[in-house]
Amino acid sequence: MEQQYESMPSRQSKANYKKGKHKKKRPFFRFFIILISSLLILAGAAAVYLYYKSSEAIGQISLPKDQTEVDPAQSVKKKPVAIALLGIDARPKGVKGGGMNTDVMMVASFNPATKKAVVVSLPRDSKIAVEGYKQRKVNGYYAAFYSNARSNKKEKEDAELEAMAKIREELGKFFGIDIRYTATIDFQGFVDVVDALGGVDVDVDMRMKYKDTYDGTDIDLMPGRQPLSGQKALDFVRYRQSNDGSNMSTDFARNKRQGQVLGAMFDQLMTIGGIMKIGSLFDAVGNNMKMDMPESEIKNMITAYYNISRSDIEFITIDGTWKSPYVYLKDDSLKAARNAIQENMAE
Repeated sequence: MEQQYESMPSRQSKANYKKGKHKKKRPFFRFFIILISSLLILAGAAAVYLYYKSSEAIGQISLPKDQTEVDPAQSVKKKPVAIALLGIDARPKGVKGGGMNTDVMMVASFNPATKKAVVVSLPRDSKIAVEGYKQRKVNGYYAAFYSNARSNKKEKEDAELEAMAKIREELGKFFGIDIRYTATIDFQGFVDVVDALGGVDVDVDMRMKYKDTYDGTDIDLMPGRQPLSGQKALDFVRYRQSNDGSNMSTDFARNKRQGQVLGAMFDQLMTIGGIMKIGSLFDAVGNNMKMDMPESEIKNMITAYYNISRSDIEFITIDGTWKSPYVYLKDDSLKAARNAIQENMAE
């Protein structure tokens, strides 16, 4: 018993032992607290940075600058909204070619209750009549509206706003819905956005080779699934035919490619790598996109649909027949597209 007693630590020894153990744990505990605190600070800084970048980009995108607030009950967070999306064939300064034609024309509807979107692509050569204007391909109307406004001595921004309002009014009549806003983006904006996302993976459906020394176009794509840079993605959606007239592509095929690339962009954005590039994405959009939606509503759109995925978006292309110089849309295909976008607008 004496031997056992002597081998047992005293109360003081026990206290020192426990104190020693506690001292061993403390450095790790401090490191853990510092690590968590640092991560929280970085997360907060990132949130502030992204908020600043998004606000800066939204301020550049939104027209006009003297804006009125939207009734909260009518906000895009509460009500379905339709937007005309126009890709303008504008080129960087010093590059030949291009103009005000809208070579990409889409109408998108968003429903905040279902978190679903329907995007309808309209062939650029579609024959659509507009009262008071000479008959032309649908992709020429925005330029005509803008030119008419400028001829009436309107400033550039006011002319853009008038053209945006007029094109959405006509497209709204055509699809049987109320289109509240219009967004335009130029070729360089498309390239910059894709590059900001780190490129996109798409399945190139045919051999594409076309060169035009006049405007510097140099399309050279092999068939098959592959990653595309911004410029290559633009080549993919723009391709019409090879120089020798082979591998001809139709408006309908180009519209399908537009949907394919947009879907791939959504997929890329939802990856961790894509999320980390949001700052660059805001820069790309802010420099090249214009929208007649108030800044507060653009922020509401981001809030309402920030987590929308490719599976939530239905891409529709309208079929038709081409008879030079127009595309004549097929009644059944047009009716299906109208029904889909109208149904998504239902409350």
